[in-house]
Amino acid sequence: MKRSVAIATLPRDLRVEDAVDLACAADVAFIEERLRRGMSVLVECDKELSLYLYLSIRNHLRRQGGRDKGPRVVVIDGRPRSEEEEGRSNLGRMLIQLTEAIRGSVERTIIVLLHLDVLTTTHTSLTMEAREAIPLLYENPEAVLLGFRDPSFPLPRVIEGVFAVRREIVGVDREVLARVITQREAKAIDADNFDPFALYKYVSGLNPVRLRRLLAGVGLRREALPGRPQAAAVYRELRRQTVSEDFELPNVDLEGDIGGYGEVKRRLREELLDLLARRDQLGSEGEIQALEGLLPRGIIFHGPPGTGKTFFAKAMATAMDATVIIVSGPELKSKWVGESEENLRRVFRRARRAAPAVIVFDEIDAFAHARGTYEGSGVEHSMVNQMLTEMDGFRGSETVFVVGTTNFLESLDGALLRPGRFEFLIEIPAPSADDRRAIVEIYDRKLGLGLSPALQEHLVRRTDGLADRGRGLPFTGDHIYAVCRALKRQALRTGDGTFTSDDIDRALQRKSRAPVILSAAEERVVAYHEAGHALLAMLVEHATPPERISIAADMEGALGYVLRAARARPYAITAADMRADVCVGLGGYCAERLIFGDVSIGAHTDLQQANRIARAMVEEYGMGAETGVRVVIDEGRSGEAVSERRREVIDREVAAILDAERGRAARLLAEARPLLEALAAALMERKVLERADLRSLVGAGKGESDG
Repeated sequence: MKRSVAIATLPRDLRVEDAVDLACAADVAFIEERLRRGMSVLVECDKELSLYLYLSIRNHLRRQGGRDKGPRVVVIDGRPRSEEEEGRSNLGRMLIQLTEAIRGSVERTIIVLLHLDVLTTTHTSLTMEAREAIPLLYENPEAVLLGFRDPSFPLPRVIEGVFAVRREIVGVDREVLARVITQREAKAIDADNFDPFALYKYVSGLNPVRLRRLLAGVGLRREALPGRPQAAAVYRELRRQTVSEDFELPNVDLEGDIGGYGEVKRRLREELLDLLARRDQLGSEGEIQALEGLLPRGIIFHGPPGTGKTFFAKAMATAMDATVIIVSGPELKSKWVGESEENLRRVFRRARRAAPAVIVFDEIDAFAHARGTYEGSGVEHSMVNQMLTEMDGFRGSETVFVVGTTNFLESLDGALLRPGRFEFLIEIPAPSADDRRAIVEIYDRKLGLGLSPALQEHLVRRTDGLADRGRGLPFTGDHIYAVCRALKRQALRTGDGTFTSDDIDRALQRKSRAPVILSAAEERVVAYHEAGHALLAMLVEHATPPERISIAADMEGALGYVLRAARARPYAITAADMRADVCVGLGGYCAERLIFGDVSIGAHTDLQQANRIARAMVEEYGMGAETGVRVVIDEGRSGEAVSERRREVIDREVAAILDAERGRAARLLAEARPLLEALAAALMERKVLERADLRSLVGAGKGESDG
């Protein structure tokens, strides 16, 4: 079947009542059948739809066997029916009417509660009328109830328990769309043919009443001329009309606004965006439905904080012309029974109404932990099950996608990670040097900084490694953005748009602290310490060469540092590479011992890092001489128990590596003591030495080790 429909086959005129009959035919038939069987039905739908839906159900009940033979219908709507009721509130009148209907003759009577949600609850608690209505609803088990509830109102479980059946009505089926749009409205989109598939993308979550109101507005537009469709303008207007205040219509270009991350972009395009674009080009309904069955419903973006996981979700939504709702995982949880699941249902309903939409669950691990890994109330499991139920309930034609972001992929419940649910697990790692270079270029262009290639490269080098060593957090695009904004503020403040490497270093210092003033003796210790690192980085085979040395205290948490070049092959690090890092890391300790005959507490971080590397070589990577390929597997409560004897062997291996590399560092520094002293003297004089300065002092060397 072709995707386009001849405009002449569309209705010339259409009432809202007829649109509801057409769009909700299956729902009305379902509800009617249950009512005839004596089952109470709770209908969840938008408030503007409930009256039209009730009228359609009533008409169907009357048609079945004639008006007199159909069941009697009593509507509880609060409208005054006598002078006595005139003075009462609307809720009070509803309660009186309900009491009469329940306690009167209910044989073949259906009691309709058009505003059940208003009668029984507010957003915070039960109404006074609800406290009387609850026992009343349970008083007569023979009463057949038809209740309507707007999903934006919570409903107590005790009220839901009255109803044997619940029917949720969200949106319209795509097959119905060609029957609820008039010829005049279709001609405002295209003069020749109507494409329900293209329109459905923007109206799939609307109820038929809301849909008819929006389409009536489309019909007021001037008709499109032959060969000059107005679809883009119409869809833009519909997009604006269907975005609620808690949704965002993002404008993030995947290529122009996100630097680097080529593999992440490639996978997003190939697995999702290209397929959606192809769907819009297919010519038959069968082909479209086949492709829709292949689309993933959920994606997990995982990686360290600040790497742009939510930004990628917004770029994905922009490419889909979709709205975005960002939901905080912790905020969904509630101490009240059933409320957390209801919060989830509400999010999915709102997203379906604003389709095409992307729901971003930020910190999804807050409620989707792997079972058995935490002690909780159990509501987390119910929330996971509710999320999976909602995702399984999407129509194939609805363009609603779910994105979860997490810093701890391993902590997620396995039920979420099964194929068919969150089908793709895409890592957004800390940006590589090439990624950072692309990010710097984007922000330089957007903010009009005019950074020279040398300064851009300096910022790339300075954002290598960890930004927060205490918590193990790497530099990310957020840090680069913060630096560029700081530079822009500086330019506006000073009126000077020229920058230096010192400006970048200052911008990287995010924590405000009192200036550190070193005595001459302290500065000399720091200078020799950093010179020891830098000299060994140039002398030790397999070590990466230094790019910059500083004792200007321009890095957070360090009186000095050595910035080294990144490894050319970071995924094939050998034992020799790791030994070289241990040796360079001990350079500051050994330099202090050589020059001063003693060591300072400044070597604390170096020693910790050297010990970690040596222990990882033995315990994790099978690089020990005695232990060989036998490694420690997840030592701890759920892992391998390590005997005392084996622990002694491991400690002996670690000590051997550290002793050997300390000896190598001490020997090399002693042999090159004149170079060490020249380097320290230049550092005390100039505070900062760049790569070119190092080459002029000690010849072409080799690249960070922290002091």
